Amino acid sequence: MTERSTLPAVWEVPQEFRDRLSSLAGRQRAMSCDGHLLLVLHAPPDPEDITRVARYFWRKPDGTWNSDEFGSGTKALGRHLDQYAERINEYDEQEERAVDAEGRFRVLELLAPVHRASRHLHQVLQEARKMCGQDRDLIGWRDRAYEIERTAELLYSEARNSLDFSIAQRAEEQTKSSYQMALSAHRLNLLAAFFFPIATLATLFGANLTHGLESVTSPIPFMGLLLTGLVAGVILTSFVTRNSSNRTTRSK
Repeated sequence: MTERSTLPAVWEVPQEFRDRLSSLAGRQRAMSCDGHLLLVLHAPPDPEDITRVARYFWRKPDGTWNSDEFGSGTKALGRHLDQYAERINEYDEQEERAVDAEGRFRVLELLAPVHRASRHLHQVLQEARKMCGQDRDLIGWRDRAYEIERTAELLYSEARNSLDFSIAQRAEEQTKSSYQMALSAHRLNLLAAFFFPIATLATLFGANLTHGLESVTSPIPFMGLLLTGLVAGVILTSFVTRNSSNRTTRSK
C-alpha cells in the first residue's frame, strides 16, 4: 500500500505543521497552531500492513474542514469513522461464524490492530476537542470514536474468551482421553499378569488335550476357533471401555 507521507501542497497550513511531519505516518496525533487544527489519523489497518497509512484532516480557524482523501466538509471525518465501524462489524460477523479455535484466532489476529488504532483515534479526538473548545462536530466524532473503541474492545474480549474456552475444552477432552487410555492399559496389564503364569507353564511343559476335533474335516475347527476368538475379543473390548462410556453418558 502506498503511504501518504506529506500534506497536500495546496493546503495553506502553518509551516509548523509541515515541519513536524516526517516521511512516515508516525503515531496518530492532533496539532494546533494559530487557530488551525491538524489531525494525523490512520486508515483501518490490516495485520499484514508493515506501515500505517496516514490520513490528514485540517480544520481552518473559521471551522471548515478539509481532508486529503475524503474531500472537504464536516462529513469527511465521519466517513473515516464509518470505515472503522464497518471493519469491526465485518470481524464481528466472522467471529459469529467461527466454529473452532483456528477461526477465533484469525478474528483476534485481524481485530488486534484495529482495536489499537481505534483506541488511539478516540484519544486524538478527545485531545482535539480540548484544543477547539466546544466544537459540536468534534464532540460528536469523539463520542462516536468512543463507541467504536468500546465495540472493538468488547468484540476482542469476546473472541479471546471464546478462544480460551475452546482451548480449555480441548485440553479437558485430551485429559479425559489420556486417563481412559491409561485405565485401559492398566486393565490389559492386569489381564496379562493374571494369565502370564498359565501361558508360560503351558509353553514350557505343553498342555495339549484330546478334544476330539483332531479328526474333524478342516477348516471347520479353524473357523470355529476364529469365530470364538473374535467374540471373546469383542467382549473383552466392551469390558475395557465400559467405564469410559458410562462416564461420557453421565457427563452429558
